Amino acid sequence: MQTPSPPESPESAASPGSLDAAARPEAERPVVLVVDDAPSSLGMLCDTLEASGYTVLVAADGEAALQRLELVVPDAILLDGLMPGLSGFETCRRIKANPALAHIPVLFMTGLSETAHVVEGFECGGVDYVVKPIRAQEVLARLHTHARNARITRMARDAVDVAGMGVVFVDTRGRIAWRSPQAALWLHALEDPVAPGLLPASIEPALVAGASMAIGTATGMRLSVRNLGAAALGETMLLFALQRDVGAGTTSARLADAALTPRETEVLSWLAKGKTNRDIGEILGTSPRTVNKHLEHIFEKLGVETRAAAAALASGQLA
Repeated sequence: MQTPSPPESPESAASPGSLDAAARPEAERPVVLVVDDAPSSLGMLCDTLEASGYTVLVAADGEAALQRLELVVPDAILLDGLMPGLSGFETCRRIKANPALAHIPVLFMTGLSETAHVVEGFECGGVDYVVKPIRAQEVLARLHTHARNARITRMARDAVDVAGMGVVFVDTRGRIAWRSPQAALWLHALEDPVAPGLLPASIEPALVAGASMAIGTATGMRLSVRNLGAAALGETMLLFALQRDVGAGTTSARLADAALTPRETEVLSWLAKGKTNRDIGEILGTSPRTVNKHLEHIFEKLGVETRAAAAALASGQLA
């Protein structure tokens, strides 16, 4: 088992079980972190994962796992629930409290089979729960599904940074569940300091349904923040845009005024990247017909008539 650099392109990783998966270059192999206080007992599982195209990292306890995560961000984590010192459940809570790591799917694999333990595994942020003794092929199938879903989700959310805008998802407790790259830069530039993972106090008024506000940054920029309503898992979606002293007919203003829904924003983002309705449907887990309906609403809100015009507007090429 090796300790490589993080994969540069997770989307391009081979599917486990494919004939050439294990022959992929190291930088293209998805990474899974296995956390167990008796890793020697998981030899067959680790061998199966590596033979199926994964690079396997191992940590013997929760603290060691958190230290590993400071150096590499894996595509998934297999985590024992009962370990000496920091338990798997508490380790998972700490992982999910870090916005930079919260997207990683955590699968528990443990001998704790009581209902209370299973419930705790999901409540602390796990996406699956496998009871020991481990069946390697079953874990492999579950891991592949969750890792693929997580990659698609990240790809979709990364696509929302259109025309200089950014997005922040806030959970029901006021914590940042996810932020797009552009939004992360702007949050860092805000004047009021904030604890990692928490929404700055100056932005909290935007959590009111339908709210819209403006705020200054430490670098002299002015940002507009608009509440786009509820997203998945009860999260609130906030749209950030840079305010400019120009007329309301600019690209950013037209996009902001259009008040697109979260799903419409995702559809428009993928349209701007040249994706077809079928491509967008596969990425978002919906049908091409539904994508077409979203596009009809997008065209109406943006005041355009063609895909090319909507794509140009989203790319900031249309004034």
